[in-house]
Amino acid sequence: MMRLLLLSCFLIFFGNGCAVQRPVAPVAAPKAAGMSFLALGDSYTIGEGVGAAERWPTQLAGLLSQSGAAVAAPTFIARTGWTTSELQTAIATADNQQMYGLVSLLIGVNNQYRGQAVATYRTEFRALLGTAVRFAGGQPGRVVVLSIPDWGQSPFGLRQDRSATRIGAEIDQFNAAAQDECRLAGVAYVDITPLTRAAASDAGQFTRDGLHYSGAQMRGWAKRALPVVRGLLQ
Repeated sequence: MMRLLLLSCFLIFFGNGCAVQRPVAPVAAPKAAGMSFLALGDSYTIGEGVGAAERWPTQLAGLLSQSGAAVAAPTFIARTGWTTSELQTAIATADNQQMYGLVSLLIGVNNQYRGQAVATYRTEFRALLGTAVRFAGGQPGRVVVLSIPDWGQSPFGLRQDRSATRIGAEIDQFNAAAQDECRLAGVAYVDITPLTRAAASDAGQFTRDGLHYSGAQMRGWAKRALPVVRGLLQ
């Protein structure tokens, strides 16, 4: 997704067709101390184009703390443009030996965008699930995976030459592979893709580049993950 990032930066700099983001209602900040939380992923985890407090893992930690489950602010291993293999390489390079009470994973859009095979994604995603479980102290029940958003339904995606329908169909294939691997590994899977498709006609759900999602949209992801994660932490 590096080409998308460059185009996104171009749009931000020149203000061409930029969406106006709506202010996000404040969420209680994560606890300064509490259960440790590691968020793994790409631009959708690091929150390209939004403030640190609007990233969905940070909002989830705040919602969990608000509901009585003390969760610390997340640690991130995530970067815009990363594929599954690049995330795994970054994890190995970081050599982080810490264990976490909660681990999230959202990865795969860049595999799809670069035209990589679903079979390759499945193999690399399975390895990442194993890594996430290791970070969770060997407990699959402390890992949560979010599905890949459908960028084909974003304002940026709808302006491209590619068919939004084809992009959506490919995203579904990648998500089906991820969901199947989660089932086999005993890892919770949260489907946020419908939320991203419903956002297509609402510019306030996107950042200024029209590609990445606003804090308001990511609030929806956090809310959808909240009951699942609360169940994991009980």
